[in-house]
Amino acid sequence: MGAIDAVNIGGCVELGFEEEPEILAIEEAVRVLLQVLCDDSNREGVRKTPLRVAKALREGTRGYKEKVKDIVNGALFPEAGLENRVGHAGGTGGLVIVRDLDLFSYCESCLLPFQIKCHVGYIPSGHRVVGLSKLSRVAEVFAKRLQDPQRLANEICEALQHGFGPTGVAVVLQCSHINFPNSESALSDPNHKGWVKMLVKSGTGVFDDDMTDVWTDFLSLLRFRGISVEDAHPGGSDKKSWCPSHAFSKTGALDSAMLRSVASILCSLGEDPLRKELQETPARFVKWLMSFKDSHFDLKLNGYIQNKRPDFSYNDEHLLSELNLSFWSQCEHHLLPFHGVVHVGYYNSNELSPVRRSLLQSIVHFYGFKLQVQERLTRQIAETVSSFLGEDVMVVVEASHTCMISRGIEKFGSSTATIAVLGRFSSDASARAKFLEIIPDSGADEG
Repeated sequence: MGAIDAVNIGGCVELGFEEEPEILAIEEAVRVLLQVLCDDSNREGVRKTPLRVAKALREGTRGYKEKVKDIVNGALFPEAGLENRVGHAGGTGGLVIVRDLDLFSYCESCLLPFQIKCHVGYIPSGHRVVGLSKLSRVAEVFAKRLQDPQRLANEICEALQHGFGPTGVAVVLQCSHINFPNSESALSDPNHKGWVKMLVKSGTGVFDDDMTDVWTDFLSLLRFRGISVEDAHPGGSDKKSWCPSHAFSKTGALDSAMLRSVASILCSLGEDPLRKELQETPARFVKWLMSFKDSHFDLKLNGYIQNKRPDFSYNDEHLLSELNLSFWSQCEHHLLPFHGVVHVGYYNSNELSPVRRSLLQSIVHFYGFKLQVQERLTRQIAETVSSFLGEDVMVVVEASHTCMISRGIEKFGSSTATIAVLGRFSSDASARAKFLEIIPDSGADEG
């Protein structure tokens, strides 16, 4: 049975996932966005983007439809505490911590995903403990919503406290939000920080007091793993210091149809676009989308293209390279960001001076700042630089994809690599190996 088939259950027709009204509404809204962003919204590669975006958003916000009590109920187990001894352990006071939970959430300010490393601790009471996996599941319920770091920490704490009544709950979140440059700063600021990071904590019960000994124990167990929380926000996070979208430069009037489409997406996800924290979200998301449409790299590139370099014999040449050329792009399949670095290798004669790094960086940005896929980006860079470097060119692109990490394998540090080889590199394995050996480890910035 296909995904779009309707299912008959007890005389009632249950719609398939792709026929749900919310999915259809998000798809229609994304089509409106693509009509502005893309010259041909029906071309192969973006034709199914509305459905892919709808699936990603629904999956990333499924927490709105989940209830904590359904997770916790049935997951409480009797556990004795200490008998005839002074101290706390087991079901009457021994600290329990689950560390390093990888979570992802959508930022309520800009609708881009952000990464979370979550640490949850609680102190049992009433001779009962909760199944450890339930701590991560409760955390994920609230992560799978439009969120702000501090509110997320508070909601996890309060839900666990009310869910099974422990003596106290503590939560520490390490959050990383991608910090996209605009088209101008991408070229002018080579030291642009790719991530904004924030560390927050929240506590209930005996953890209400930041100075209590149980917090000391909890934080000591995190420091044991190399996690320092001295700079953690105790509450009331400043969104302007968190989401980079608040720093977006002011632009002219935004397309009203795009703004209405983003607002309708918020409604379809179960949110209220009039909620204070969401009122500016459509404008911020549209500004981010349009930064790829309105970039002016075409003008910057035109002045650089030179005549093709003359041919030369292999005996008179040597391998040159430009490594870690940064790029920022937008996945045309999911309308989510991906970014990383480009490495270019080429053979050059001793008689010709190496090309300027700024030239190659401009070409990388020219092809990066638009709706893209990594494979096409790699090919386009290789073909363009070969027009003036000669046919013997190799390009390696390393990237971190928000769509792959948040929707796929869900593991921090995951990255992709693509290669394009022209001329000698396509047939000479030793030439390829020589270039690959000089590429540094961990070129892509993973946050």
